[in-house]
Amino acid sequence: MRVLFVCLGNICRSPTAEGMFRRLLDDRGLAHRVQVDSCGIGDWHVGKAPDPRAHEAAARRGIDLSALRARQLAADDFARFDYLLAMDHDNLAAMRALAPAGFESHLGLFLDFAGPPDRAVPDPYYGGEQGFDEVLDLVEQGALGLLAEIETRLEPRP
Repeated sequence: MRVLFVCLGNICRSPTAEGMFRRLLDDRGLAHRVQVDSCGIGDWHVGKAPDPRAHEAAARRGIDLSALRARQLAADDFARFDYLLAMDHDNLAAMRALAPAGFESHLGLFLDFAGPPDRAVPDPYYGGEQGFDEVLDLVEQGALGLLAEIETRLEPRP
């Protein structure tokens, strides 16, 4: 099973989602069964570490983002991942425009796994520290819902 989290620049929301989801997978003993990555629609931050505010907020909750580096969404991501999850409606629209004909994997909003559909994870980049904590709260809700779905799809261990 492969999951890709997507935001605009891959330095705030999507690496936070990647880090949170990795931790949940580790906690459940599923890290070896689910591949997780994140990327951005744009190329402005390719190769850069997550925003220091995202890193600090995640670290306060025991999530390490230090190994993550931004990358841009690539055409082959649509074939490689089972779930491609956008942080907001603009990201989702861009992903739909780039998706190849015949694409069959799950393409949708990440927070659709957190309850009422059609919600976005707000971009905290131009705000203060509180926005990064809010993102973590939302990302945790989405990650728990996604994990519940993935656990139902994983084949039982032999």
